[in-house]
Amino acid sequence: MGITAWTWLAVGGTFVFYAGVAVWSKAHSTVEYYVADRTLHPAIAGMATATDWMSAASFMSMAGLLAVMGRDGATYLMGWTGGYVLLAVLLAPYLRKYGKYTVPQFVGDRYYSDAARFVAILCAVIISFTYVAGQLRGVAVVLARFLDVPVGSAVAIGAALVLVFAVTGGMKGITAVQVTQYVVIIVAFLVPALFVAVLLTGNPAVPLAPGSPLTARAAAWLGQPAGRTLLDALDAISRDLGLTPPTGGARPRIDVLFTAAALMVGTAGLPHILIRFFTVPKVRDARATAAWALVFIAVLYLAAPAVAVFARAGMVATVHDKPRAEAPAWLLDWERTGLASFRDRNGDGVMQLSGDPAVNEVAVDSDLLVLAMPQMAKLPAWAVALVAAGALAAALGTAAGLVLVIAAAFSHDVVRGYLAPRLSERAELGWARLAALATVLAASVFALHPPAAVAQVVAYAFGFAASSFFPVIVLGIFWRRATREGAVAGMLSGITVTALYVTWFGVLRPDLNRPEHWLLGISPEGFGAVGAMVNAAALVAASLLSKPPPEAVQAMVASLRYPREAAR
Repeated sequence: MGITAWTWLAVGGTFVFYAGVAVWSKAHSTVEYYVADRTLHPAIAGMATATDWMSAASFMSMAGLLAVMGRDGATYLMGWTGGYVLLAVLLAPYLRKYGKYTVPQFVGDRYYSDAARFVAILCAVIISFTYVAGQLRGVAVVLARFLDVPVGSAVAIGAALVLVFAVTGGMKGITAVQVTQYVVIIVAFLVPALFVAVLLTGNPAVPLAPGSPLTARAAAWLGQPAGRTLLDALDAISRDLGLTPPTGGARPRIDVLFTAAALMVGTAGLPHILIRFFTVPKVRDARATAAWALVFIAVLYLAAPAVAVFARAGMVATVHDKPRAEAPAWLLDWERTGLASFRDRNGDGVMQLSGDPAVNEVAVDSDLLVLAMPQMAKLPAWAVALVAAGALAAALGTAAGLVLVIAAAFSHDVVRGYLAPRLSERAELGWARLAALATVLAASVFALHPPAAVAQVVAYAFGFAASSFFPVIVLGIFWRRATREGAVAGMLSGITVTALYVTWFGVLRPDLNRPEHWLLGISPEGFGAVGAMVNAAALVAASLLSKPPPEAVQAMVASLRYPREAAR
């Protein structure tokens, strides 16, 4: 069978299985829909959290960014994983001790203010909507390439599946689906990587393969002397072509620092991750959930740098200095999607790669490199299809969790919290499912006309989370003097400055999105760290200028920090 047939088989089979698990695990009450009845074992919750986390950005884009940016791309890896340390230490046990359903509900209760809760709802919707639109765009990219369906149809298919997960199963069903999706993601990422590692270096230990000597076949493929390590060979080739070497970097140091910080605190402020800590039975299980999630994530993240090296090697070996008439199948296939292109600048009919935009003739989007890697290495068609199924599992698993956050924010925080406090449980579930439907439809439209690539859109969501939720939650837990005026001022100021900066460089003036035009050399992806500092400064200033919180609220804060019955 060919690639398309294998992809239909792999994708269709996994989709049917996911839908069956979602229906079988259908939620029947609000506590099952929002927090899976608080019965999840930390390992199960950790695996589901890892799937929630390993979105299309982690599966498709992170290794692609490493392949294109060199060590600067490791900023994403360090920032995204470092956030789990903050979650385990600063947030997880305290939010579980609080013990309700949503992050806006915590903000409203802690800051004794409907206004603060409403602003938190808006922030949660902005963060989650931006993130879910990026995931649906990732789904569209995969389906359009591997199943040869139009982008619009691909988005519709992904939206329908997300609706099945979120509308039917709720948190209970999504968790069951995400556990199965984790297995698909890891197998799809590691199995092709293992084959390529053996082909290039003979070393089956994927994370260690870049430092291993090239096989004779790989050395000839890359035009390098025998005995040289893969990483050394790629460094030399990249320097000759004027490309960023895998071990080099070109971004301003301040941007690397701020981007890592924004991704780290953004991770700790993502509402679809924070809500996971409400699903475990005990307070101490919340920390264990974060630890398990980090273990499961590490399985993929430790291999990502190696996959980036493999993708760079495949691109150089199959494209550079090759006649256009002999263009590899993977490049021709991706050209049909618009994510790869060839421009014969000198008219010689030969494809040239170069770090100089005036010389480079082949443009390849970083989002496709992981998906194209098995085809670059001429692996069997089933391996190519397996990667497609893994990418879809990553995108759909995260999208379902994000839709649930928006549904909960609307039904529980808006409808029941403001409009109809006496709403029945059945009616609340109906409102949640209606909100999920509206969210998916709106995100589908956004996915058809995205402002940027998948990785950039997701990074923007992290910036919004860093600049809105993280300072408010952390100071709300550890500083009794934080007031409702401070919370509202902090969230509004932080997310506003971040949104304006991102909109200017990412949407309105992408032509200026270069270091020389950035404020202090900080990119839109890293500006969330600035927004977080603005948030914290505004919160502290407004709190000190307003009356202290009521004694009951201060007592609640103290009870969160000193959980006497943590074992319960």
